[in-house]
Amino acid sequence: QEIEKVFKTMDPIFQLSICGGEPFLRDDIDEICRLASKYVKPKIIHMPTNCLAPNRIEKLTKSILQKIPKNVHLTIKMSLDGIGKKHDEIRGVKGNFDKVVQVHDILVNLRKQYPNLYVDAGVTVSMKNLSDLKEITEYVEKNFKLDNFFAIVGTRNPTTYGEQVANKLAADLVKSGFVIVSGMAMGIDSVAHLSAINSNGRTIAVLGCGVNIVYPAINRLLYEKIISNAGWVISEFPPNQMVVKGLFIARNRIISGLSSGVLVVEGSKDSGTLITVRHAAEQGKEVFATPAPITSAMSEAPNLLIKQGAKLVTCVEDILEEFGMKIPPKKKEDIEKKLSNEEKNIFQLIERKSRLVDEIVCETKKSVTQVLNCLSILEIKGIIEKNKEGRYQISL
Repeated sequence: QEIEKVFKTMDPIFQLSICGGEPFLRDDIDEICRLASKYVKPKIIHMPTNCLAPNRIEKLTKSILQKIPKNVHLTIKMSLDGIGKKHDEIRGVKGNFDKVVQVHDILVNLRKQYPNLYVDAGVTVSMKNLSDLKEITEYVEKNFKLDNFFAIVGTRNPTTYGEQVANKLAADLVKSGFVIVSGMAMGIDSVAHLSAINSNGRTIAVLGCGVNIVYPAINRLLYEKIISNAGWVISEFPPNQMVVKGLFIARNRIISGLSSGVLVVEGSKDSGTLITVRHAAEQGKEVFATPAPITSAMSEAPNLLIKQGAKLVTCVEDILEEFGMKIPPKKKEDIEKKLSNEEKNIFQLIERKSRLVDEIVCETKKSVTQVLNCLSILEIKGIIEKNKEGRYQISL
C-alpha cells in the first residue's frame, strides 16, 4: 500500500530504480512491476547487480521482462566500484571481476529474446586496490580472452584523410586478430572504435572519468555499441567521477599499457596524443605513425614522431611485420583486372587525387550520366567512396 501511494503521486515520466538487498527484490518485485505498468508512462526500470549472484540476476531479469509491457525499458546497471584483493576482503565477495564478465554474457543472451532490455555495463578498475599497471593488464588479458591489443589514438579534430586512415587501419587490424584500444574521445578515437565494431571485431574504451559517465555525451550511442558488441568500457576511476582534465592524462598510460603497439593518426605538436606515446616508450611498446600532408596542422605530431624513429605506416602490413604476422594484401592490380575500361580510367584518376564529379567529367570527357553510372558501380563494389567534402576517393 505504501508503494502504491508513491506511484499515485509520482510524475508519469520517471525512472524507477530498484535498489536494496536480495530479500527486498524477492518479496516486492512482482508488486513493483504491476504498479509501474498501471500508473507510469513512459517507464524505465533500473536494477543494480552488485548485491546479487549471477543466477539470481538472470531469474529476476526474466521475471521482470515477462511481467512488464514491451514499452517499458528495463536497464540493468552492472558497474563495480573496484576490484582486487582489498576490495574483495572489504565486501566479502570473491571474484567480482569474474562476476561482471559472467553477468554481462547472461544479459547479452537475454537481450536477444527481449529487445526492451538494456545493459548499462562497465568495469571499473580502482588503482587503490590494484598495485600497479601490470596488475590491470593481467586482469584484462585474463578475462577478455584475447591478448592482441593495439591502440589507435589521435586528434579530436581529424581531417577527412585522418578519418579514412583510422577507419581503414582499425578494420584491417581487427581482421588480423587485434582488439582495438582507444579513449572514446571525439575524432580519431571514435572512428577507431566504430571501425572495429563495423568490422565485427572487439574494442576497449579506456575512460578518463567514472565508467558510468559518458563523455563526451554525444558518444552515448558509441558507448552502447561497444558494450553490446562484446567490447569493454573500463576506467580506473570510481563510478560517478566527473570529467577533470588531469584524469585524461592519467588514463593514457593504461591505453598504451594494455597494447602491443600505439598508432598515432594525426595530431598537433601539443596534442595529448604525445603523452600516450611517451608512456608507450617508457613501457617499451612499439610506436607507429601515419604520414600526413605537411600543409596540415594535424600532421605535426605524426611527422615529428616519424622523425624521432616511430615506424612509418602506410598499410597494415607495416604494423604486422613488426609482430611477425602476414595477411594477403588487396593489390591494385587485382582490383583493376575486374574493372571495365571506363571504370579503370575513373579509378586511376581518383587514385591519384580525390575529385568532384565535375572534375571527373572534364578530365574523362565523358557525359555526366556515364560518369555517374561508373561511380555508382565502383561505390557498390566498395572500391570508392564519397567523403564529407563531396569528393570521391579510394575506399582504402
